[in-house]
Formats: sequence, structure tokens, C-alpha cells
Amino acid sequence: MSWRKDQGRSERGYHHGNLKEALLQAALGLIAEKGAAGFTFADAARMAGVSPAAPYRHFRDREELLSSIAQRGFEQFEALLTQAWDDGRPDTVTAFERVGKAYLAFARNEPAFYSAMFESGIPVDLNPTLMAASERAFAIIRAAAERLAALAPPGMPRPPAMMMALHIWSMSHGVASLFGRGDAARRKLPMSPEELLEAEVLIYLRGLGFPTDRRPTDQKPPGPPPVPPAGGGPSGPWGTPK
Repeated sequence: MSWRKDQGRSERGYHHGNLKEALLQAALGLIAEKGAAGFTFADAARMAGVSPAAPYRHFRDREELLSSIAQRGFEQFEALLTQAWDDGRPDTVTAFERVGKAYLAFARNEPAFYSAMFESGIPVDLNPTLMAASERAFAIIRAAAERLAALAPPGMPRPPAMMMALHIWSMSHGVASLFGRGDAARRKLPMSPEELLEAEVLIYLRGLGFPTDRRPTDQKPPGPPPVPPAGGGPSGPWGTPK
């Protein structure tokens, strides 16, 4: 859901049945313009075209309004990551690549939701519903990390999946926050955010001892294996799919 600046003004003639939604949309517009910390409860009411007291019919305070936005964001985020992961099909590495791209796509396409989810300062652990929504989204990254950890070479200790999930999440979040957003917070980069994240994960996996020569299992060439390129560089990132 992307916010249009004129949407709030076109909905000023709200009905009581959609007041809550009008407030949520107004707050999203303000977050897109000013950031998660850049507006007040009264600002949201003004943007929705209602009295300063009207928001209290649905939200205890500004924090509860932000929590509702963050929860909706995590629900959409979870759906996008789930679709990208697709239970690891057709192979772990391909699916894992899609998850990284989906993470960056969400930050780029939904910067207001992303800001509410990660930059609003809301104590997620004090809101069980919001906590559950965020954990469901993170569970997709952990599931992908568990499959990825299973690709550890024989005889090598398998890294803890939770550790890998947290490391990969940190890298994804860093790239998304600095370079992959769709708002003014985005920094210039001499490559795409997807390329940067791919390179980071490649270096990370190589540091853990994972193979970095990608040979799709369904594209085995006939005859003897090809001669590796001069310099012994990897033919592709992310490890060998299984």
C-alpha cells in the first residue's frame, strides 16, 4: 500500500465506519513525509480531517496508532517474504536470493511501513500482537537460514541457524535502511542494493567456509568438468544449492 499525499484530503468526508482506516492512512502519509517521529496525534487527526479528540475513539494514543501501522506492515512483510521463500523451491540458494530481494523491495516500496516497523521506537516486546507479527516475519528468515546452514560442507561444524538468521537480517536491514529505501533517507550507491547485499552475503558465507562456486544441480554439463577460470574466482555467489 503506497500513500498518496492527496489521499487524506480527498477522504475528509469520512463516515464513522472508516474513521480508523482514515487515521491509519493519514499517519502513513505523515510518516512518509516526516518520519515515524515527526508527527503528533493531533497531526494525524488534522490530516484525516477530524477533531483532535476523534482518534481516541480507536487508539489510546499515538503509540497505539504507530503500533497498528507497524503490525500491518509486519503482516504485509511476512506475506511478501513467504511468497519469496516458497518453502525453499526450487532450491535453497535460489529461494534465499529471492528473500533478500523481497526484503529490499519492501523497504523501497513501503518506506512508511518500514519506518513504523523499525524506526518508531515502539517497544515491540510490550505489545503481544505486534510482537507475534514481527516474529512471524522473522521466522521466514530463520527458516531460510536453517536450510542454508544445512549446506555446510561435510566435516565442518554447522553454524547455528539463529546466529546466521540474525547476521543475515542485520545485513539486509543495513542495506535496506541506507540504500534500498524509497524515500529521502536513501544514500547514493555505485551499484544496486541487491548487488551490495549479494556481495555481503557471499563474503559472509565464504568466511564461514561455505563453498561459493554455484553449480545448479539441474544444469550439469556432459563430459569432464570445465576448466575453472584464470585466478580461481567463483562463478557465482551464495553457495551450492541443494
